[in-house]
Amino acid sequence: MSRSVPLVSTIFVLLLLLVATEMMGPTMVAEARTCESQSHRFKGPCLSDTNCGSVCRTERFTGGHCRGFRRRCFCTKHC
Repeated sequence: MSRSVPLVSTIFVLLLLLVATEMMGPTMVAEARTCESQSHRFKGPCLSDTNCGSVCRTERFTGGHCRGFRRRCFCTKHC
């Protein structure tokens, strides 16, 4: 019984140390936000994300995708 108390105390301190290092580690990562805007130059229903992205790049966006029930082309960029 006398040996179990220091062993439990040592394990408890090691667990606290592990939790503290996890909280202090480089876990805070900044995520880039993505802004969307409906394309002004895309005509007709959007059937291909590749075609939509190509048109969006002519509008100075980084890409685009088809979205919604009406299949509109939405351009995306990092903001």
